[in-house]
Amino acid sequence: MDQLALLTNDPRLTLAATCVGGCVIALFGLKVIVNFYKYFLRPSKNLKKLGEWAVVTGATDGIGKAYAFKFAKKGLNVVLISRTKSKLDDCAAEIKEKYGVEVKVIACDYSNFDDKARAGVAKVCGKLDVGILVNNVGVSYVYPKYFSELKEEEVDGLMEMNVNSTTWMTHMILPGMMERKRGSIVNVASAAGVNTMPLLAQYSAAKGYITMFTRGLSVECAKKNVTVSVVTPFYVATKLAKMRKALTVPTPPAFVDMAVRWIGHGDVVVQPFWIHGVMGWVVNSLPTFLSDSVIMGMHAGIRARGIKKDARKAAEGKGN
Repeated sequence: MDQLALLTNDPRLTLAATCVGGCVIALFGLKVIVNFYKYFLRPSKNLKKLGEWAVVTGATDGIGKAYAFKFAKKGLNVVLISRTKSKLDDCAAEIKEKYGVEVKVIACDYSNFDDKARAGVAKVCGKLDVGILVNNVGVSYVYPKYFSELKEEEVDGLMEMNVNSTTWMTHMILPGMMERKRGSIVNVASAAGVNTMPLLAQYSAAKGYITMFTRGLSVECAKKNVTVSVVTPFYVATKLAKMRKALTVPTPPAFVDMAVRWIGHGDVVVQPFWIHGVMGWVVNSLPTFLSDSVIMGMHAGIRARGIKKDARKAAEGKGN
């Protein structure tokens, strides 16, 4: 005890502790300043310098549609890729009328992105000076479930729509960017891809693949002046999320307005909506057992409501 008392009263230890504490506070303050600059002060890149065309998958709804309109507003020609031809045509007509840019559409079902489908996309995109590729198409659970509850077609769809689509589209577009030594690839993932998500395990794993895929590619492509980034939002008010606009749930245009400001700057794993950035910091600051417990409880509640809704629909179907 006497030795411990001597140590705690040692002025050298007190000075060392003070220095360490000061460094930690200084580093935290520097990080806050840097992030504030990136979120609110850093100017956007001139996206037209990356190339003449932007290619967006899942382009007729939600985040994908917002990206397509934003690129057109900035003067880029746009390739819209989605499943439904009529929605593609409507979206293309609206973009042309508003912004007067050139628009191409490709009807493609990414749930079956086989050799024939890939050849159809490559036939159109391979001839273009593509400066930006946004891999947005994806699918999640209908509501949180245990992995053992998923049907085989759901398991297959989660891999095909989230993993294969991004992988093959990148493999198709990236060589042209590398040859031209300019371009940017934006992969739309999720906060689920960087945090533990019980009851969304396979979706989280698929988005985790996108995150690690992006990180590796960003290093490979850096010397060729091609940036690769992954956006990892929490909830956005889309049909996929089934949530309404709120303080922490931006609309797709509001989210994309902030997201495009990060394109081309070299940031790799990006949380472009600043409130989501704060949320991510809070989640990562919690002890793992606590954050896992909180998320599990939240998802279990959503699962219970989903099961009740399914039961109600089934009962109504029998009644009809």
